Amino acid sequence: MSTIIEQADRRTFLKTTSGLVAGLAMGGSLTEAMAKAAGNAAYNIPLGVYAAYDKADFLRKSGCAYIEESVGGFLIPKDGDAGYEKNLTQLKQEHFPIKSYVILLPASLKTLGPEANHEAILQRTETVLKRAKECASQFVVFGSGGSRIIPEGFDKAKAKAQHIELTQKMAPMAEKYGITIAVEPLNRGETNFINSLAEGVEIIDAVKSPRVKLLCDIYHMLVEDEPASEIVKYGKHIVHCHIAEKAKRTPPGVAGDDFRPYLAALKKIGYKGGLSIECFVYTDFEKEAKRGVEVLKQQLSEV
Repeated sequence: MSTIIEQADRRTFLKTTSGLVAGLAMGGSLTEAMAKAAGNAAYNIPLGVYAAYDKADFLRKSGCAYIEESVGGFLIPKDGDAGYEKNLTQLKQEHFPIKSYVILLPASLKTLGPEANHEAILQRTETVLKRAKECASQFVVFGSGGSRIIPEGFDKAKAKAQHIELTQKMAPMAEKYGITIAVEPLNRGETNFINSLAEGVEIIDAVKSPRVKLLCDIYHMLVEDEPASEIVKYGKHIVHCHIAEKAKRTPPGVAGDDFRPYLAALKKIGYKGGLSIECFVYTDFEKEAKRGVEVLKQQLSEV
């Protein structure tokens, strides 16, 4: 038995080092050869799906590392505190992590414009961050496109200043609870403010908090024709990612979109965070979500 193991170990060693030897034979340094071998390694990052928590067991069995929920679905449900306590109990029993929450604000709560309601937003955000910590989660996504639409005729510079001021007030709360607020750029079909990674970084740079970072949503980037190179450019700010197919926001594998240029950009920046399939309509959730995870794993292995 020991002889078989020794032979297997030797084959593994030779396979691992063959690339290094080849690199050295071509005149490269040991460091360069090692870097090249590391670069050819399969790229793997934690995958998740945005869904109601009752899908947790299915997603675990489908190869997901976590689930992504919504603020209104899990942290501040329609049935109030009792509903949240019920959700928290389910989370503790299931032992499947919720990494992040989407839709921080409803469209009725405005971050900017003449109807901006920062006091109510901050009260809601305090509750959300406190509960996210109780759930051992990492991120709250600050997309909420309906809440940040600049009204027609309203001064854009003033609107931006309002949004930054609000986010600056959210930052100490996020730092207090150890939860990162991920600013999410959205396509112009959903909002007319913060439509690119560059515009998201403008907010982050103005706020200057270690708990206010950037979310990269590849679906929105595709809709906006935003190149994958922007991920490399702003990579140091990215802490979380979403993905869906461009045409109808379907999961990977439905229309057959090739995400490899964007996944390669994530690999280039050394991104190790989560990548969530974020879709809102499924023909067959279990079939399409499972297939989406499989397709992403395949494309990740090919970058």
